[in-house]
Amino acid sequence: MTDFINAFVLLSNFVIIPALSLGSQLALGALGVTLVFGVLRFANFAHGDLMAFGTMIAIFITWWFQSLGIGFGPLPTALLALPFAIAVTALLTIGTDRLVYRYYRRVGSAPVIFVVASVGVMFMLNGIVRIFIGPDDRRFADGERFIVHARTFRETTGLAEGLTFKLTQGITIIVAVVVTIALFWFLQRTRMGKAMRAYSDNEKLSRFSGIDPDRVVLVTWIIAASLATIAGVLYGLDRSFKPFTYFQLLLPIFAAAIVGGIGQPVGAIIGGYIVAFTEIGVTYAYRKFFIYLLPESFEPSGLAQLVATEYKFAVSFVILVLVLLVRPTGLMRGKVI
Repeated sequence: MTDFINAFVLLSNFVIIPALSLGSQLALGALGVTLVFGVLRFANFAHGDLMAFGTMIAIFITWWFQSLGIGFGPLPTALLALPFAIAVTALLTIGTDRLVYRYYRRVGSAPVIFVVASVGVMFMLNGIVRIFIGPDDRRFADGERFIVHARTFRETTGLAEGLTFKLTQGITIIVAVVVTIALFWFLQRTRMGKAMRAYSDNEKLSRFSGIDPDRVVLVTWIIAASLATIAGVLYGLDRSFKPFTYFQLLLPIFAAAIVGGIGQPVGAIIGGYIVAFTEIGVTYAYRKFFIYLLPESFEPSGLAQLVATEYKFAVSFVILVLVLLVRPTGLMRGKVI
């Protein structure tokens, strides 16, 4: 029984808790992607770098607060900076829409034109972030590091394995739950949320119903910027900030949105956790886990790892391709790309 508990604690440390944290971050990112696709009808390839931009603003404000001696007790100071970063990022997305996307909406351009334009915005944001904060790793987390510390857990339980639960992981999961509930309440209960859903279902009919399309677009971009900034800051707190990493996150985020069903918010959340658990689960080395559970004669001699860690982003690509081939509408029967 003790070996089984040790195996579970080991799996929790390296698979379950990290996957829950990463899944929450991917779910928030996928929500932003699926919202833009559902309402504005194009795949926003600039979303990953929008996350990087929002996180960069949060880092600068965090550093400023820290220089003034402003903190948030045991919690990261970045949480205080988050609302300001959301505001700046929202202004950026609104300005980008006015300068780039609004013209193509007025002339009735095909969705592929919006996609190409978003690629241009992606490279622009990538360049801006690299110019202002540089390409290197930036760590900006402060406050307490752990909710549960491995050493304390071992001393308390007498187990060989110690459970580690970082504060940033706990914050990520809690914030993701709160933000998701708030978003669904907004879409289901408020007048603007209903207008956005109507605009997504039938743009022409919604216009005849008196819905202001410009206002719907404005609110959509504000929500997308908020989700991108929150997801980016949570990812940076949990790991570290590096602009190229956020560019790479675009693949698992799109995979999550498509697995769940593009345009379906519930699907985006489910897809985020599916991609996270698959990515971490297949790249983890299970040798020690099996040593706890199997007889000595059956213990693996190698790492018992399905895929090397270097190929973790390939896992998202494989998931994406398989879903597009087998079920293009995703689990929740979203829109076909």
